Amino acid sequence: MSFLIPMNPSFFPLFRSLAGIGAPVALTLIATAAIAEKPAAEATPEALVAEALGHNAELGFYQSQLDGARAVGRVAGRLDLPKAEFQAGQIRSRNLDQSLAGEGAMWAASVRQSFEWPGRLGLRKAIANQDVALATLGLEAFRRELSGKVRENALGLAGAEEKARVAEAVAERFRALREVLVQRDPAGIAPQLEVRILEATELTLRRRASEFALAVDAERTRLNLLRGAALDAPLRVKSLPPELPTCPPLERLMAAANTNNFELRTRAAELAQQGFRVDLARHERWPAFEVGPMTMGQDGSTLDRIVGVGVAFPLPLWQPRTANIAAAEARRQQASALLAAARREVERRVVTAARGYDSRLAELSRWRADVVAQFESAADLADRHYRLGAVPATTYVELQKQYLDAVEAHLDTRREALGALVELEQATGLDLARRSDPAGRPVSAPSPTTPPTAPAASASTPAPARP
Repeated sequence: MSFLIPMNPSFFPLFRSLAGIGAPVALTLIATAAIAEKPAAEATPEALVAEALGHNAELGFYQSQLDGARAVGRVAGRLDLPKAEFQAGQIRSRNLDQSLAGEGAMWAASVRQSFEWPGRLGLRKAIANQDVALATLGLEAFRRELSGKVRENALGLAGAEEKARVAEAVAERFRALREVLVQRDPAGIAPQLEVRILEATELTLRRRASEFALAVDAERTRLNLLRGAALDAPLRVKSLPPELPTCPPLERLMAAANTNNFELRTRAAELAQQGFRVDLARHERWPAFEVGPMTMGQDGSTLDRIVGVGVAFPLPLWQPRTANIAAAEARRQQASALLAAARREVERRVVTAARGYDSRLAELSRWRADVVAQFESAADLADRHYRLGAVPATTYVELQKQYLDAVEAHLDTRREALGALVELEQATGLDLARRSDPAGRPVSAPSPTTPPTAPAASASTPAPARP
């Protein structure tokens, strides 16, 4: 039985050098080299999003923060544990004439439970629930922001690879043409100047190609960092043009931002929590008290035994809490001001992103679907006719440069449009772009829903609802 193994011609010297160490070892090393040269598999943007949501390192911080807030919330509404107290000492009793009547050991034991005034535990539980809501909002906001960054960087990586490919192809075309012209016997000054023009243009394009290659490495590094992979891991993004739908009306975007925006929901939750803290500070003017049974006895005596109920409370009964109340009220006013400022900032983001997206979408609508392919065909046609002498050098150089500029402008405009769309999604909480599953099949975007933990508070509301 024989096996036919396809091999790259570059492996022949390696195979001859390994002929003396045995066929199994040689075939193993050649297979390892072939695997090492195997290009990275292409991944769709949605597959990268799923990988980032499963392996991103920073995502664990927000998840741990939510777990900690839930653990604190489970014990926030409970009473403190009872306290046991035991005392022991020596007792000495004397008669009226100061003679010793008796002596012995004395002991006392008590168990006391701390009780809060009605409503205080409910306020503490409400504050803990707001911590859970804030942690949940933080986790959801980071997941959405992470998804948007991965999609935008994936499109940036695909675009950078395409620009690097075009720049390298155009530069190689100039190099080949320059070598052909150098081999000829130039007659006159014009051919010599044309060679210098081609050489200078080639050097310029080589620099642009190297810059695009560095951009590819930077985009790949950012994507690997977001998806929790090694920074130098090979990665290729399947070039899928993003679906860029028509932008909804500005009124709908504003209404969605006021309802779904994570920053506004976070500020509203903070305002509600500060309102609970104000009520708690006012409620803590009356201190907690401790009640429990107690007993006292004397060693060796069965006649004297004290059994009763003890009550403990701090003095004075009316604790001055004016400073604490004023500080809590000031923090509530700050939270209200931050909510109002955040609402204005979100409105600015929505308006800016919507206008930017509409502008980029209108710019892309003026591009024909096959405009890049037409420019590439024209560049090839100009190259062939320039070699035949039918096209002057200025037209040839300008067409090649415009071909690269057109590709760069088209890819940059498309990425800027996607960036504006991602910004709109972050600001409004809507799923505006049509998604696709990890296999590349389009799926319908889910309708946005408002989580039950999202509090609806206004900057003009004096205080949120209390339990």
